[in-house]
Amino acid sequence: MKQTYRSKTGFVLAWAWLAFVAFNAVDLTVRYSGKSSLVAGAVLAVLTAVVYVVALRPATVVGEHALVVRNPFRTTTLPWPSIEEVNVTHSINVEHDGGQVLRAWTPTSTARERAKAQGRGGSRPSRGRFRTEPSLNKAEQAAAEAFAGKTHADWVGDQISDKAETAKRRGEEAAPVTTTWAIDAFAIFGVALLMVIAAIVVS
Repeated sequence: MKQTYRSKTGFVLAWAWLAFVAFNAVDLTVRYSGKSSLVAGAVLAVLTAVVYVVALRPATVVGEHALVVRNPFRTTTLPWPSIEEVNVTHSINVEHDGGQVLRAWTPTSTARERAKAQGRGGSRPSRGRFRTEPSLNKAEQAAAEAFAGKTHADWVGDQISDKAETAKRRGEEAAPVTTTWAIDAFAIFGVALLMVIAAIVVS
């Protein structure tokens, strides 16, 4: 089963931006006025390309046979046995192939998230004489304990470590790590560049 992890905030804001761009693209088309419309369209195209590459494309995909890390301009596939160690600082850092380190663009761990996570992991504050604690079933209690003191990035890092260790215990052979350029990222920047050139030529 494949699970995809990314920045939820960035993902939502990116789609909100795309909705804004779609509305403005229709408006610019309907009210086309030559140079000014092309310039506005070029600006929107460049900003959309940046938003796509920074907020929409990046993801950490935990698959059945490998970890796939989609960073802004490259995609790296790491078979589980090839992963040697996982460390989480502000990002998830995956060590493989004798010391090479791959940094996942998302999810990240900010100082604020780290502080909130440590607060969750501490003791519960006093609720007062007549206040009661909410009762949790076993599944909710297990989830609360699993996330106590951990950020989303920490939790994803744990999933990666568990998968890698399981693959090694099974004696799976380590296939080569592969890295490819992100054709989609370059394509969207190519479209934005054409928009910019068109705006310059018309002006």
